[in-house]
Amino acid sequence: MIASLLLGAALALPAAAPAAEASTAPDRYPRAAASYLVSVDGRIVWAREPDTPRPPASLTKIMTALILLENQWNPEAEISVSRTAAAATGSRAGLRAGETARAGDLLAVMLVASANDACLALAERASGSAAAFVTLMNERAQALGLTATHFENPCGHDAPGQRSSARDLLTLAQKALENPEFARLAAMPSLTFKTMQGRSIKKESANKLIGRVEGVTGVKSGYTPKAGKCVVVYAQRGATRVFIVLLDSADRWWTAAGLTYAAFDAALSGHF
Repeated sequence: MIASLLLGAALALPAAAPAAEASTAPDRYPRAAASYLVSVDGRIVWAREPDTPRPPASLTKIMTALILLENQWNPEAEISVSRTAAAATGSRAGLRAGETARAGDLLAVMLVASANDACLALAERASGSAAAFVTLMNERAQALGLTATHFENPCGHDAPGQRSSARDLLTLAQKALENPEFARLAAMPSLTFKTMQGRSIKKESANKLIGRVEGVTGVKSGYTPKAGKCVVVYAQRGATRVFIVLLDSADRWWTAAGLTYAAFDAALSGHF
C-alpha cells in the first residue's frame, strides 16, 4: 500500500516530451526538482537540467567524507572540538568547545545526521583550517572531472561560488560509495556515540528513505535557503542499481521515493 502511494506521488507529475537532443535523457517529471536525474545501472534515463550549477547544501559533505577517507584516515584519532566548530550553525551533533571525540564517530554523525559541528571539527583537524581543506576538495573535484563543481566551505553552507550539478553529484556519490566505510555509514539509520568525556550523543539519519523504501542504502540529504531541499539516493534491488539526484525539490521525500519505485519498475519492464 505504501509503495503504491509513493509510486503514485511521483507518477502524478505531468509528463514532458523528450528533449530534442538524442544524448539528453527525457524530462519525464518536470516538477520533481529544479534539477534532477535518475540513473539506472549506469545510464541516466530521466533528467532535468542535470548540468546546471546549483547550491548543493549538505550534499557537499559527500566530498568532505571522500577527502577524509582517502587521506591517511584514522578513525581512532581523538579530535578536539574548537570554538568555531562548536558554534557551527544548521544541523548539529551538539558538540561542545573543548570536547574530544573519535574521528570515526564524528565522520559517522556528519554523514548520518549531517552535523556541521562534526564536519568543521574534522576539516580543521585534517588540514589545519577549513580553507585549507576546501583547497583539497576543489583539487579532488577537478581530478574527478566535476566541471560544474566548486566549493567555498566543507559543510555546504550557502556561499557565493559554492555550487555543483546533478550530474557531478552522481559521479561524486558513485566514487564515494566505492569506499566500504562511506557506504556503511551512509546506510546507517541512526547512531549513538560517546565523547571522550563520556557524554552520550544519539542521532537519527537525516535520510528519511532509509528503512522505509526497499533497497535504499544512502546517500545524503541537504537543505539551505538558497539550495532548497536536496538529496542523493542510492538503492539496489537484486542486480539493479538506481541513483537519484534532486536539487531544489519541493517535496524531496515523496518525489525521491516515487522515482525510486518508478525506476525499478521501468528497469523490470525495460521501458524508459
